[in-house]
Amino acid sequence: MSDFINENILEKIKENNDILDVVSQYVHLKGTGSNYVGLCPFHSEKTPSFTVSPSKGIFHCFGCGEGGDVISFIMKIENLSFVEAVKFLADKSGIYIEEKDKPMEKERNRLFQINRESAYFFYRNLMNNTDARKYLYKRSISDTTINLFKLGFAPKSWDSLEKYLKSKGYKEYEIEKSGLIIKRKDKSGYYDEFRNRIIFPIYDRKNRIIGFGGRVIDDSQPKYLNSPDSLIFSKGHNLFAANLLEKKSHNERIVLVEGYMDVVSLFNKGIFYAVASLGTALTKDQGKLLSKLGDNIYICYDGDEAGLKAADRAIDILKQEDIKAEVIVLADGKDPDDYIKSYGKEKFESLFENALDYIEYKIFFYERKYNLNDTEEKIAFTRDVGKFLKDVKSPIELDAYMEKISQRTGILKEAIKKEIFGYNLNIENKSIVNNRYINKKYKNNKDNIVPVVSMLQPARLEAERTIVKLMVNNRKVYERVKNFLKPEDFVDEDCKKLTFFLFEVYEKEKDINTKEIIKKLEGKTDVRIENIQKIIHMDPKILPENMGTIVEDLIETIVTSKLKMRRSYLIERISKLDSKNDKKENDKEIVKKLCKELLELDRELKLHQ
Repeated sequence: MSDFINENILEKIKENNDILDVVSQYVHLKGTGSNYVGLCPFHSEKTPSFTVSPSKGIFHCFGCGEGGDVISFIMKIENLSFVEAVKFLADKSGIYIEEKDKPMEKERNRLFQINRESAYFFYRNLMNNTDARKYLYKRSISDTTINLFKLGFAPKSWDSLEKYLKSKGYKEYEIEKSGLIIKRKDKSGYYDEFRNRIIFPIYDRKNRIIGFGGRVIDDSQPKYLNSPDSLIFSKGHNLFAANLLEKKSHNERIVLVEGYMDVVSLFNKGIFYAVASLGTALTKDQGKLLSKLGDNIYICYDGDEAGLKAADRAIDILKQEDIKAEVIVLADGKDPDDYIKSYGKEKFESLFENALDYIEYKIFFYERKYNLNDTEEKIAFTRDVGKFLKDVKSPIELDAYMEKISQRTGILKEAIKKEIFGYNLNIENKSIVNNRYINKKYKNNKDNIVPVVSMLQPARLEAERTIVKLMVNNRKVYERVKNFLKPEDFVDEDCKKLTFFLFEVYEKEKDINTKEIIKKLEGKTDVRIENIQKIIHMDPKILPENMGTIVEDLIETIVTSKLKMRRSYLIERISKLDSKNDKKENDKEIVKKLCKELLELDRELKLHQ
């Protein structure tokens, strides 16, 4: 591009536009030695990583990697082409640019003139066409709004615009380059691109018309039609109505919608901060432009399936550019145009209170794809949404999102977290203490395991020892415990052996005392009598008046702990089977059964919370 402008002029422009002075107009900078630093204008950050070096005439951001000279900075910050940025700086410093390629600049200017003349032609046709105006009035579009957007109308004729522009001295090849006329397939001539459509002129940042959008007023297809890309127009680099927003220095709120009519209707009702992408999926360049227009970006696409998918893609694009955005979901498949006409400005603005952030929208979007009453689909939903949580840095936010997923699926937050970040026992001793599992429900399951004592929480060990002590001294405690627990449920070996003994004795005798217990156990070689004595003689600090409540709490602690242990094992087992490279035929069936058991455990655990 520099071939179009004399190199000496380029150097002069750089010399006369000190990079520190230019950047300081956009970024608050602080001196650090010979350089200056500030918050990067090209991505969101809390710690300054944007650096300007006046001596070298360059800028660089160590956060996002953007960098270059003063011309590069203006190109990025003002969203201008190289030539436009050079002219921008030249005008600021009063430098005359001698261009090597004046024909190209003349061609650009010629296209701007053609578009301006065409916009007048379309506007005049709208004013003279009753049906077209009725169409807009029927949609509650006022004359004030029509004039604000310079709306127009393209008549049904196949060549009325072509004839008009020719009468103004423009050549066919010039008009063709603007995209306003199309060459016939048989090459016998041209025909107008826009016919029988409401016309929406598209402006650049300098309020020059760079292209057009057209909407049918009947049931013809396509519903919308847009100018093709040209020397002066690129759909992926512009936003409809951005020129109207730029009249403000910065907007507190920006609403991104899909269609021209959505923007027009919102402005018509007093929502003066709406823009639309130009008949294409949102691009990164459009995302950057959005971030320059306002502080808080909201995506409000159509509420139908296509609109929801487009919103999902758009919020992904913005996240890739580190641009925060939220999504407004319109009920009943409505589009913004329908909604604002039906409910008005106040109701529309109330939607911002319930806008969904990135993760919330992912939860909403994927929830629609799955039947959360089905076990396998619950798990698939959790995995799909879970992958988006990996980048959440705030523990509080992460917990809140996991709670939302848990509420929808019934899966515990602990399981969701392990699914997202991986599961690791992190235990040196993983030996199995006893082959019989603590719950008779899994008695015949070959996968049953009992974690070693080192894996247990202190509360579990304390609960086991306390409840055994109470059973030794009180038969009523035994009568209560046996309804919920079995000796196999105790994972502390000494507690387990003592409980087996107590259950056996209480089945035969009414009462028992500590001396008898010690005497009967002394002859058993596998019993560490000193540990048994410690348990029997420990002081549980429980008074008679709160005995019943405490026993219930102790039972609850043990039951909850054993359920959590089982589910931890299930998660690890499922994970290992899923990650196997050489899966066997029955692995999928095993995973299915384990997943079903996992959900059953989660339901049971919820009852104990």
